[in-house]
Amino acid sequence: MNVAHSYQDLRNAPRSQVAIPAQLRVPGAARFDIQLLDLSTSGFRCETFYGMTIGERVFVTIPTFAPFEAEIAWRDVFTYGCSFNRPLHEAVVAMIAARFAPGAAMR
Repeated sequence: MNVAHSYQDLRNAPRSQVAIPAQLRVPGAARFDIQLLDLSTSGFRCETFYGMTIGERVFVTIPTFAPFEAEIAWRDVFTYGCSFNRPLHEAVVAMIAARFAPGAAMR
């Protein structure tokens, strides 16, 4: 198993907790459901039962947005940390975080 035990220490940007039912796609495969748990300009953390490996390229689709390209940075069983290929703008992250804050009604 590929595990980064102190993944908080590896973060490049502050993360916002979110609850986003999203989809992930690995090149050459169909999309599958994931749950985004946190989000930053540099990446995100998600849970899924789909098995992926560190370094694998993925595309995450957040409702109403085009897919964002990312790479699997670490994994711990069914939890994955992913790094965006191109950082998201802070305003985009703030809008997504406000819209999908845990417990918030979807707007």
